[in-house]
Amino acid sequence: MEVTSLISTETINLRLHGHTKSEILDELIEVLAKAGKLIDPQAFREAILQREEQFSTGLENGVAIPHARTDAVRTPAIAVGIAPEGVDYGSLDHQPSRIFFLIAETDAVAEEHLKILASLSRHMRDSHYIQRLLQAGSANELIGLLAGDAQAGNAVEAAAAPSMPRVLAVTGCPTGIAHTYMAADALKVCAERMEQPIRVETRGAIGERDRLTEQEIAAADVIVIASDTRVDMDRFVGKKLIRVPVREAIRDPKGLLERALSGEATVYAGREGDDAVPRPAATRPGIYQHLMNGVSNMLPFVVGGGILIALSFMFGIDAFDPDSPDHHPLAVGGFMAAHSGGGFLGGMIAGLLGGYLMLAIGHLCRTLPRSLRGVETVLIYPVMGLLLTGGLMYLLLMPLAAINSALVNWLAALGVGNLILLGTLLGGLMAVDLGGPVNKAAYTFGIAALAAGNHLPQAAVMAGGMVPPLAMGVATLLFRSRFGANERRAGKSCFVLGASFITEGAIPFAAADPLRVLPACIVGSALAGGLSMYFGCQLPAPHGGVFVIPLVENPFHYLLAIALGSLVSALLVGSLKPALALEARVNPPHSSGT
Repeated sequence: MEVTSLISTETINLRLHGHTKSEILDELIEVLAKAGKLIDPQAFREAILQREEQFSTGLENGVAIPHARTDAVRTPAIAVGIAPEGVDYGSLDHQPSRIFFLIAETDAVAEEHLKILASLSRHMRDSHYIQRLLQAGSANELIGLLAGDAQAGNAVEAAAAPSMPRVLAVTGCPTGIAHTYMAADALKVCAERMEQPIRVETRGAIGERDRLTEQEIAAADVIVIASDTRVDMDRFVGKKLIRVPVREAIRDPKGLLERALSGEATVYAGREGDDAVPRPAATRPGIYQHLMNGVSNMLPFVVGGGILIALSFMFGIDAFDPDSPDHHPLAVGGFMAAHSGGGFLGGMIAGLLGGYLMLAIGHLCRTLPRSLRGVETVLIYPVMGLLLTGGLMYLLLMPLAAINSALVNWLAALGVGNLILLGTLLGGLMAVDLGGPVNKAAYTFGIAALAAGNHLPQAAVMAGGMVPPLAMGVATLLFRSRFGANERRAGKSCFVLGASFITEGAIPFAAADPLRVLPACIVGSALAGGLSMYFGCQLPAPHGGVFVIPLVENPFHYLLAIALGSLVSALLVGSLKPALALEARVNPPHSSGT
């Protein structure tokens, strides 16, 4: 089978415009979608990102091979894209990636396809070949280069005479589309350069291939397992063996082979249930492990704080003392917010500042020489993070304190009518997107009011947030003919979710029928929030659902507000939704898999 069976002019983009990993992936996915290769582009994108979370598919020599195997793919295909300026893709050599092969495979992976991918990945280690690809002037020229070199590689492999290897290897990755074969080819190429015979068994998407024979295992000096998937280990008992993640074989095949041949490998004695997935080194149980974990997490704060305290001595020996003339106000963001009038808003902004500053520092540290990488997390991150967060919070404290004070005064000045209106608004907002940004904005306001000493808004917020799932549970009981079997089963769990203040429990119903469900939920939630304010219910806890209702002032009126809001939403849903046919009520529709 030719490489052109997976790559065509329709799936090639010689000029990608994205500047980030996400933008590049979106462009390549769009190429496949326009070519008709995908059933659900969004589901395919989620599968790609899930694969990237395991570890980056950015390789060396400016190449990245993102891939996924999912039923969101209509036809197996490869999108090829070139970004001449390069993009930071988290590659193994920390260099920009310029050429991208986005592999889309169905659940039914064909063996011929994986042979093509293995051949393709083999050539991605040749920098001269990659340069030729980058200089291709047209899609047809690029396809010609890919097809010609793949055929040449297959011919060379077929002509190679087998020899009894001293080293055996097994490679495998969870997806089994690219990394399995890239690791195998990296070991083969490196072993050839070292004039070291090797045989590699692959455990990819189509299962086990080139299984090592008993004779080869008996004659081998050492076994290398570079796999993140289950491997049959019983056959290797009594042999010297090294186990590593699959990425190590891709990143440093020479180092791995040298380790295997240096005598570092230990004899494998066998162990019940062993699956050859690399495990962390054993640690001492009990108090020793707990102590080490605590010290590890505490150390950056100790280092950062100690160095900043030492720097404070530059202002004077008593610079830490607020009563000293040498006092300097530079301190940690959260502490400053809590003790300088910034309140909840200041603490939240301090957290966001600290997080994004650490991301920025991490981005800048990528250019550090390798000799300094060992001190990043214990010196550079804590010192610079604490110093910059504290410095910026010092500049923001006065406006944040003013905003927090204004919020407190505004809430205190609201009359009963305005409080009911506020509760109605907050309760309704909790149902607008059922846990999305609008919901979170209303919840954040309630927490800010709670931190300012006013417990009324948070009670309205929680009442409004409990209504949507409770209403769906009630609706499935009162109007069974409006819901299918799956929805009626989900309605039972909605009672638990609603009682626990998990607004997201109503999402399946809203997703299936948003034009009816969402307006009904908003009306009921708004009613619950307004009644909560009218009854003067106050909630001193930020969350908890029914478990914190004993803490509510006027708890019985509070339960009444939630019950009335839930009943109104349920009645609205029942009156708006049409009755289903008997067959649809009994036999739920097949899932689309998205």
